[in-house]
Amino acid sequence: MRLSMSVTNFSWRPGGADLGRRLDEIARAADEGGLDGLWVADHLLQADPYGARPGETEMLEAYTTLGFLAARTARIRLGTLVSAVTFRPPALLVKAVTTLDVLSGGRALLGIGAGYQADEAAAMGLALPPVAERFDRLEETLRIARQLWGGDETPFRGTHYTLERPQGSPVPLTRPHPPILVGGTGERRTLPLVARYADACNVFDIPDGGATARHKLAVLARLCDEIGRPFSEIEKVMSPGLSREKTPRRSSRGARRSRAWASTTWPS
Repeated sequence: MRLSMSVTNFSWRPGGADLGRRLDEIARAADEGGLDGLWVADHLLQADPYGARPGETEMLEAYTTLGFLAARTARIRLGTLVSAVTFRPPALLVKAVTTLDVLSGGRALLGIGAGYQADEAAAMGLALPPVAERFDRLEETLRIARQLWGGDETPFRGTHYTLERPQGSPVPLTRPHPPILVGGTGERRTLPLVARYADACNVFDIPDGGATARHKLAVLARLCDEIGRPFSEIEKVMSPGLSREKTPRRSSRGARRSRAWASTTWPS
């Protein structure tokens, strides 16, 4: 098991110019302390599940922040947990992750999901199509990422996206491509996408003795069997909460059948 940290709240007082210094301290401590990954949330408004109401406190743009973190670390993996598929056109998102991978020396991860924050979308003028359309866009984006990273320049024509000549230069340093993590555990749309396209999944830390996590991983294992993919190829990420007053709960034993991350969230 490998430990990572997800920064979901940037509300450090006094804020402003101090944000960079505090984030630099956290990044260097995580990097030098041997953590496997450092993730940031991808929102325009604060959406910390352990903190203030959305929009009340500071929030940094994800990929600008990841570039900052890349410059201040040497070995830790970097990515979002996770980016909403509706935030950026697929080619722009893939280019951002590729750039991060190249400039960080091969340490980027693509974390992506269908998106869900209706209040944020309404407040900031962001697109949030119906759920079914968001999942269709998510699958097309995953296909585009694979095609761009694979060097296939043939036209991509989907229902929602058209790329006449997909080009990806420079190519990422991580081969065959940066790891793809698909967030969410829906059994009808999300987990089938994990089984088909992802290198990692994110299992929620629900306080039920691990029952939900074990069930979701069992569903994923069945879906992998159905398409002939080894379940062990997919890394499992468990995200327990962490604060100054508590330590993360033990990860579900359902993840023990293969590699797993226990990704903790550090809210403030």
